[in-house]
Amino acid sequence: MHVLVVTVVHNPSDARIRYRQIRALLEAGHQVTYLAPFERFGQPLPQDEGIENLTGFSISRAEGRKRLGALREARAAVAMHAPGKDIVLMHDPELVLAVARLKDLPPVVWDVHEDTAATMTLKPWLPKPARPAGVRLAKFIERYAEQHYHLILADDGYRELFEHEHPVVRNTTYVPEQVPEPGDERVVYVGHLTRARGTEEMIEVGRLLKGKVRVELIGDADDQMKPLVQQAHDEGSVVWHGFMPNKQALELVQGSLAGLSLRHDEANYRNSWATKVIEYMAHGVPWVSTPTPPAPRAGGEVRGRHRDPVRRSEGCRRRDPEAARRRRAAGDDGPARPRRRADRLQLAGRSEGVRRATGSLGTLTSVTSGAVAAPAHRLVAA
Repeated sequence: MHVLVVTVVHNPSDARIRYRQIRALLEAGHQVTYLAPFERFGQPLPQDEGIENLTGFSISRAEGRKRLGALREARAAVAMHAPGKDIVLMHDPELVLAVARLKDLPPVVWDVHEDTAATMTLKPWLPKPARPAGVRLAKFIERYAEQHYHLILADDGYRELFEHEHPVVRNTTYVPEQVPEPGDERVVYVGHLTRARGTEEMIEVGRLLKGKVRVELIGDADDQMKPLVQQAHDEGSVVWHGFMPNKQALELVQGSLAGLSLRHDEANYRNSWATKVIEYMAHGVPWVSTPTPPAPRAGGEVRGRHRDPVRRSEGCRRRDPEAARRRRAAGDDGPARPRRRADRLQLAGRSEGVRRATGSLGTLTSVTSGAVAAPAHRLVAA
């Protein structure tokens, strides 16, 4: 099977797209052509890195209010590269309308990453008076996509957004065979740095823990948060690594005192798992979270109210590596405990999506949902 993967928004090294779905497709022996904003993010084309069966082409990125030119370019690129492919796999709601009415396309799949309408309240570039119109447009995009394309959903919570049932292909993480013990020097966060994801609170946690525990932030910051994060980095309150490919980012997570997930109480987060929590557990790292609904079920530490950095810093200070070492000396296997908990979160919806799928779409669903995995790893549903 030959899949055309398209994103006009995400970093080409996005974890779900590049290191979960595309990786699973390649490991299953399929070919992938990848349209993404490589140049905008300073990323090399995969063929220049010698990656077999993966060919990339750079397109412009749709960002802020300047989106139409990039969407027209993406439409032209899809029209050029789609002939001869078995599936077009899109990762952005913008592309739903951008490729509308293109002729002679193979089956088109939209991978729904989030609650599109709910995200309209979180976009700093969208003026508040325009957000109700943005919500209406998002709901139209969802209806249009359901009528004209195939859908796969990144979380069970997104089922309620649509009239019909669609396969759920949850975010997954590869679980390493061995990880180091949690340390006592640093607390980490992996992900996009935005206000709604708790960036201001993490900066304040860094200030409260300064001189005791280092707070490390791994990920791009949006335009609103970038000056704050840079200032905190410059003053030594946090260490900001910027964007790192998923593999390198998770290697940096290993050996941390704790992982942070301080999402605000926003509609887009109430019905979806925080993938980073599963990643922390898979790498043997305890975690501290705000009380977004899925968090208590995952078995980590939920501290106080939303937007409460003092309670978060207390949760980090409470982690006692020496006590953990004593428990392991007494027979407790330490890092394996959160990793076993991550294994238990392997959900039946993966096989459920496979059972419903047929033809090329079924192959795509099966592969990307973890039905085919690298032999040396296990896949964990997030």
